Amino acid sequence: MRVRALLALAIVALSLYIAVTVPARLGLDLRGGTQIVLETRDTPTATADSEATDRTLEVLRRRVDALGITEPTLTRSGDQRIIVELPGVQDPREAADVLGRTAQLAFHPVLGEAPPDTVDRPGKKGESGKPGEPGEPGESGKPDKASKPDKASKAGQAEEAGRSGRELVLPDEEGRPLRLGPSSLNGGEVAEAEARIEPQQGLGWFVSVDFHKGGKGKWADLTGEAACAAPGDPVRRVAIVLDDEVISSPQVDPGVQCGKGIAGGSTQITGDFDRKEARELALLINGGALPVPVEAVEQRTVGPTLGAAAIEASARAAIIGTALTGLFIMAVYRLLGGLAVIALACYGVISYAALVGLGATLTLPGLAGFVLAIGMAVDANVLVFERAREEYATATRQRKTPRSALAAGFREALSAIADSNITTLIAAALLFLFASGPVRGFGVTLGIGVLASMVSALVITRALADLAVARRAVRRRPGITGIAHIGAVRARLTRRDPDLMGRRRRWLAGSAVAMVLATAGILVRGLDFGVEFTGGRLVEYATTKPVDVDRARDAVADVGFPRAVVQASGDGELTVRTGGMSNAEEARVGEAIGALAGEKVEKVRDELIGPSMGDELRRGALIALALAVGAQLLYLAIRFRFALGFSAVVAMVHDALIVVGAFAWLGKPIDGIFLAALLTVIGYSVNDSVVIFDRVRQLQASHPEQPYARTTNTALVQTVPRTVNTGMGALCILATLALVGGDSLTDFALALLIGVAVGTYSSMFTAAPLAVELQARGLSTSRTPGGDGKTGDREPADAAKAPTRTRPGAGLPR
Repeated sequence: MRVRALLALAIVALSLYIAVTVPARLGLDLRGGTQIVLETRDTPTATADSEATDRTLEVLRRRVDALGITEPTLTRSGDQRIIVELPGVQDPREAADVLGRTAQLAFHPVLGEAPPDTVDRPGKKGESGKPGEPGEPGESGKPDKASKPDKASKAGQAEEAGRSGRELVLPDEEGRPLRLGPSSLNGGEVAEAEARIEPQQGLGWFVSVDFHKGGKGKWADLTGEAACAAPGDPVRRVAIVLDDEVISSPQVDPGVQCGKGIAGGSTQITGDFDRKEARELALLINGGALPVPVEAVEQRTVGPTLGAAAIEASARAAIIGTALTGLFIMAVYRLLGGLAVIALACYGVISYAALVGLGATLTLPGLAGFVLAIGMAVDANVLVFERAREEYATATRQRKTPRSALAAGFREALSAIADSNITTLIAAALLFLFASGPVRGFGVTLGIGVLASMVSALVITRALADLAVARRAVRRRPGITGIAHIGAVRARLTRRDPDLMGRRRRWLAGSAVAMVLATAGILVRGLDFGVEFTGGRLVEYATTKPVDVDRARDAVADVGFPRAVVQASGDGELTVRTGGMSNAEEARVGEAIGALAGEKVEKVRDELIGPSMGDELRRGALIALALAVGAQLLYLAIRFRFALGFSAVVAMVHDALIVVGAFAWLGKPIDGIFLAALLTVIGYSVNDSVVIFDRVRQLQASHPEQPYARTTNTALVQTVPRTVNTGMGALCILATLALVGGDSLTDFALALLIGVAVGTYSSMFTAAPLAVELQARGLSTSRTPGGDGKTGDREPADAAKAPTRTRPGAGLPR
């Protein structure tokens, strides 16, 4: 006991130290900012493998650093994905443009003009000085940003032409096609680029470029060759190409000698630049070219007010929910209930310390998982205390002490605690493996919460309880412990002695009707999949004045999106959901809604999911659900034999289908947050079934001659108090989340409320009756003490209907 107390003290002390000294790493959905998921693409000359993605990551990191964003995060995900997190960035247009540009910079000799119909992309007229010397006349321009080629198919075109030695035809700044020879220099030979302005010489903004030592010679050779042509001849020009667009093609000064060229090793890229464009171009050149082009497949923006409100709402829900749960546990279990509340507080500290200590990112669904795990942490304590009540009620007079009953309770409840928590860990692992973004954070938080709850119940609660029941005052008044009586629920069940399994076919028929209604909802109403699964863009705007939805829908249609779905979401909030929409188009939509409101709107949330990402997320969700069913069935079949495992999985599918059907009837969205809730419901449903079947297994081992239906009925009646008390603890938390957790968590809490209610029903009236029916048809349902997995003779047909008689106080629930 002393060793356990010291271990508990050490765990709590270490957790407190970590919680105080290590800051939490908040996700962008809590602190506000933008997340962009980029995917590398193949080109004719380069393959987007893991090595190319690593090089691309380093180039992007230099670009993001040059943007001056505080604490950006760039990580690789898989072989071709890069996740970029930009805290505080609410307008992602500039960042997306800078990150998405391939920035393949090359310097080409001009071989002459091409026929007019060779290309049809217009350029822009500009003025330029000669290379290396400001102020001399020349011709230049900037790229036409409205007519960029497709990145995946066009990027690297100039590089390919340079490697193959063939000509490349591109329009100059005025749209006249030029024949370009293989590139003589590229961006890798640039030492430094800097945005400058020379208003006195009439240059405006330009970019000064200095070459490395090796590049200086190449620059002299390139300009020396061009100087051999007559002034005015297009061959005397040098084309500066960025991402297959001629951004400048100045003519070499007449004073430069043929064959010698410009030996200074510098030039200027000039054109019709403003300050922002010049700085962006210098940033791209300094950052270097991307080895392969990238495409944004996912983009999320969360306003700072939404994140702050989510933190406040979640904290409020956690405090209120924990307080309600604590009051309930203390009312039921008295002294031991109060100690369990202290252990719950320690659980909170331990799980938070584990999150920050491991460097896990705390997201909004993660916060919800943290709050939810508080309710689930009660389950282990309830299992122990209810088993201790049973041991105390059935013990002989000489051994009837709270201390011995408590020790037996911890010992006998261990298998049920382990089985139920492992099934929840399976759901958490699937979320982590197959979900993305914030929902993955929920899986991490849920997994850590489950492990922390076991430490809280089996180490801290036991250490506190052992110290308490060993006191002389407690031994003299065992009633204050909360385990010296069978409890009101158990006493009432003992008096009524219900024969639940005698009506098992009625329960199964009721479950079948519920599944039919849920399926009808899916078929009749359909499922409203969120943008995560369909692809597209969803933007939520907030205004201080209410905006009429019909007028907003017309305004959005006027800017080019007649099929957009415009809905009101809360006071002064509008959501716009459509298919593909660029950042520039989104800005026009925001301006249109702002014009209706008479003010500039605030963008609260912005989610952009590409079609490929939507397909991938939808496929991942289906895989996660299929694996959840298969993994639970496999584990339960190993632990309880196939029939019991199959019954638990059928109940799990029953619960999941009803939750999905309810959301279909209510018109609620099926998104990543819903997926997290659904997998949690699956874990909770199996958790309840495991507790019942664990008791069935123990009763069969001690009374193998008893008919299986009677054994199951006894186990079901004995576990009802645990089911009710655990359900009440979870409902306190979930109801608080639904009422005060904020709009972001309402649907999440609603799905779990439905799931917990249905899961409580199905574990008793779907899983258990189905197991009895399967056993009656000759399927093995349990292991015998000998471990051969065979049961005794089949029970008579009328044995299943025999009422279950239990003496008062016997077989207290687990």
